[in-house]
Amino acid sequence: MGIFDMFTEEIAIDLGTANTLIIHNNKIVVDEPSIVAIDRLTGKAIAVGTQAKLMQGKTHENIRVIRPLKDGVIADFHASEHMIKEFIKQITEIKGKLIQPALRIVICIPSGITEVERRAVRDSAQKVNAKEVILIYEPMAAAIGAGIDVESPEGNMIVDIGGGTTEIAVIALGGIVVDRSLKLAGDVFTNDISYFIRSQHNLDIGERTAERIKIEIGSALEELDFPLEDISVRGKDLLTGKPKEIMVNYREIFKALDKSIIRIEDAIMETLSITPPELATDIYKTGIFLAGGGALLNGLSERLHRKTGLPVFVAEDPLRAVVRGTGIALKNLNKFRFLTK
Repeated sequence: MGIFDMFTEEIAIDLGTANTLIIHNNKIVVDEPSIVAIDRLTGKAIAVGTQAKLMQGKTHENIRVIRPLKDGVIADFHASEHMIKEFIKQITEIKGKLIQPALRIVICIPSGITEVERRAVRDSAQKVNAKEVILIYEPMAAAIGAGIDVESPEGNMIVDIGGGTTEIAVIALGGIVVDRSLKLAGDVFTNDISYFIRSQHNLDIGERTAERIKIEIGSALEELDFPLEDISVRGKDLLTGKPKEIMVNYREIFKALDKSIIRIEDAIMETLSITPPELATDIYKTGIFLAGGGALLNGLSERLHRKTGLPVFVAEDPLRAVVRGTGIALKNLNKFRFLTK
């Protein structure tokens, strides 16, 4: 270890469209929404993460609440840079040091990312005193976090349904053999629900309300083995303009989400169709692993099992599978050949 390494801290970042998670010293030290509140007059960020999310849909004209990432990539460079900087400041061990340490960062990126988008991720990380930035593809990180031996010659399929993208990949021998990156995931599900409530009930609801509906009674099947209770939803009546409350059931939310789930099913089937036969044989035995927040959608694993005829497994704590895998990659930089700078 060189003397410079003594002043270097290593962190792993899952820079997600919906949430950003950071691992330091094998612990998740940051788990915050990827949201920034900007003062329109000064252009400065006034809140990030949970504090900014509380402002969502409630701001006056001088405050703009934005999500710096769209479809898994950086859409607002300035806001993303500030967000990463503020999140890193929340790490106690780094915040308490007299001399600001240099950082070695492993950060995950979508498999369908362009070179320009890749450079934006690297530049944002370098702006926060990173001496080394190492990139890992999200489906690879998700597979590692799900407990898959990615270095094995045996083929495995991972489906990571995040906030901005759905990453589908077949992995073997430490590499991605075939993959699909679909710009359809949790955010689209949320928009589907908002549109359905608006068109079917003449009720205008905010993004936070639609997300709550998705989490509480989102369903990929019209009939679940464990029926979910109806929930109350409040919003603005489009006919009268008055606040209004309605009851919504999971079968309605199934109808709202059905078309988007069909597109994910089709992408999985397309990926399977171009998978080499020897790896397809492996997947018949190993099945499909689900990760990301979308994996928690009620009935999704059963629906994909019916569609593909393959066993479908949900990773342990799927919301954190990607950051777990990124953290493992950080600890084993010399082992994994697929990491890129």
